[in-house]
Amino acid sequence: MPQGLQTPGRHAGRIVAGLRDMLYPNRCLTCEARVEDRGGLCPDCWRDTPFISGAACGLCGVPLPGADDGPAHCDECLTLARPWDEGRAALRYAGGGRRIALAFKHGDRTEMAPALAAWMYRRARDLVGPETVFVPVPLHRWRLLRRRYNQSALLAGALAARSGGTFAPLALERVRHTPSQDHRGVSDRFANLAGAIRLAAAADLAGRHVALVDDVMTSGATMAACADALRRGGAARITALVLARVAKDG
Repeated sequence: MPQGLQTPGRHAGRIVAGLRDMLYPNRCLTCEARVEDRGGLCPDCWRDTPFISGAACGLCGVPLPGADDGPAHCDECLTLARPWDEGRAALRYAGGGRRIALAFKHGDRTEMAPALAAWMYRRARDLVGPETVFVPVPLHRWRLLRRRYNQSALLAGALAARSGGTFAPLALERVRHTPSQDHRGVSDRFANLAGAIRLAAAADLAGRHVALVDDVMTSGATMAACADALRRGGAARITALVLARVAKDG
């Protein structure tokens, strides 16, 4: 075919794509502004969203001052038990990061999951791969019934699809309904989760690399309870992945 000419099928495809963009334009994840890519942020929302890059705690992902000179731990991770091996977070839980996390968790914005998982994957792609089993933090059945979806499972599934890993949505069970962790101190948060999470009987994670996925980490009590259950099940390596990390200054 002469250079510059297109097949009828390709031409029709461009017309369909153009009509789709006119009827259903890509919108910013957090506002109604038009954006070029699906799941993107407009310039204003991008500037207001605190992505974590550079120096960060190697266990909880919280940003650290100074240059990224290698593995380092924040003050909390030096004093609290962290029964996992490494961790990453994509956002600070502040500004646009907080609004995104809340909309995803409480606003029925399930369509955000692929874009949010892409941010998490970019932050942790050197830690996960096809051999990784992605396990979400579980919800108790009553809370799942009220919310209708587990936001952590949506993230874990999207991460597994992106990395080529295995998605294990039912590997952990929350066997005791726990009150909200909001407005609790650190010690109360850990006590609130005691005995609440266990490995499912059918889960076989012995010797596996597990990525434990949650939407927000505050004290790390929930992640610790889940990681303890995974360790008892024989997981060889546990990577904690969260969308947003609460920082003391944010």
